[in-house]
Amino acid sequence: MKRRPKSPPRPESLVVPLEILERAQESLLQERRPNPIHKCTVCASECAPNSSEGLCWVCRHLKISAWRDPDMQASPSE
Repeated sequence: MKRRPKSPPRPESLVVPLEILERAQESLLQERRPNPIHKCTVCASECAPNSSEGLCWVCRHLKISAWRDPDMQASPSE
């Protein structure tokens, strides 16, 4: 016994309006598209997603730790 193919739901029988469903599907497709890969300005590897300076996570970490070093190494005369 073969199953009958399901017919697409009629717009009036849907709980969520068809327009909202279409917009949701479009946004999912946009999320699945690969984003252009940005290169690190220092070492040319892939940039960290949260980096506004254009640095990879290693170079970003080194930059942050370099900022902290002068504060920790205060001269004894101070």
